[in-house]
Amino acid sequence: MQNIKKRLDKVRKELFAKKIEAFIVASAENRRYLSGFTAVDNQPDELAGIIVITRDQAILITDFRYEIQAEAEIDSAFRLYIYKNNLLAETADIIKKINPSAIGFESRRLTCFMHKQLTAYFKEKRIKAETISCKNIVANIRVIKEKSEIKLIKRSLDIAEAAFADFMKKFKLDMSEKEAAWMLEQMMREKGADELSFPIIAASGPNAAIPHAICSDRLFKKGESILFDWGAKKNGYCSDISRTFIVGKPDNLLKEAFNAVLEAQNRAISLIKPGANSINIDNEARKYIDNAGFKGKFGHALGHGVGLNVHEPPGINRIDNTILKQGMVFTVEPGIYIKNYGGIRLENMVAVTKQGVEVLNASAPSLYLKI
Repeated sequence: MQNIKKRLDKVRKELFAKKIEAFIVASAENRRYLSGFTAVDNQPDELAGIIVITRDQAILITDFRYEIQAEAEIDSAFRLYIYKNNLLAETADIIKKINPSAIGFESRRLTCFMHKQLTAYFKEKRIKAETISCKNIVANIRVIKEKSEIKLIKRSLDIAEAAFADFMKKFKLDMSEKEAAWMLEQMMREKGADELSFPIIAASGPNAAIPHAICSDRLFKKGESILFDWGAKKNGYCSDISRTFIVGKPDNLLKEAFNAVLEAQNRAISLIKPGANSINIDNEARKYIDNAGFKGKFGHALGHGVGLNVHEPPGINRIDNTILKQGMVFTVEPGIYIKNYGGIRLENMVAVTKQGVEVLNASAPSLYLKI
């Protein structure tokens, strides 16, 4: 928790620059990052708590259900407020006492309904402050991972890879996609995962041509591409990996697609270093796949940041124009998808270092599975 004060100082610096005197933080990941409070929001219209940050105060507002947890978890920089009846109304009461001229709020997290309620309470309580949408204040701080965070990400990745290694020893062709996903989930739990980063993707044959396929009862078959995308979550931090393999000898098209994806990934990783532009890295992988004869078959972004969220900045794609900095952690996951036939995706996680890049994965992509 020694980094909480530094994190708050960075937020306050941003608030000062934007002339915001009170900042409302609603997302579970940002609450955790800034205060240590680990409670999660179970659905989009539910909040386990709100943080209010001013230039000299940090307040966690939550209710009786989380009181004992919050007392044990929050940093000493925070004051705990247990609301009695209505989170948003009592947040407005606290804001009124602060008497800010400008209030920032997380537009990515507050639903339209919540925002409408909150501003109605402001009006009712005669709070005349300007409200300012703040999309990325905390995200822009979280994008640079501290050394302790990278260690936690590596830990979640180690769990995911160790579980998959055990899973591969028990893999059989008569398994269904659903059965395989369930077995892999069990193994990640047994290795120490607190939960999954996201629902496991296990897709075979034509289903592997769907980047975010939903597991079905389809049985794995010899000679088809079999694509897995999975990740473990440990101590709040996520991992994200994709591997594709074929049981038996692949046909020439699958082999060419696999080799193209692998080379595209290697070329992209070789360009990663501080100062590099994310668009150029995405372009390198995309251009190679296009020139290898698979133009238009790689339709998603090359990568995305991973941390407390499995998808967070930086975006490694054709539009984000991110200049890479030391401490950024993200995926590199080119793919080729051929409708009604199959698909290949290979995904590693990397960290931008002072001199270049570190691939965080211990396992390398592999084409063949011998049974």
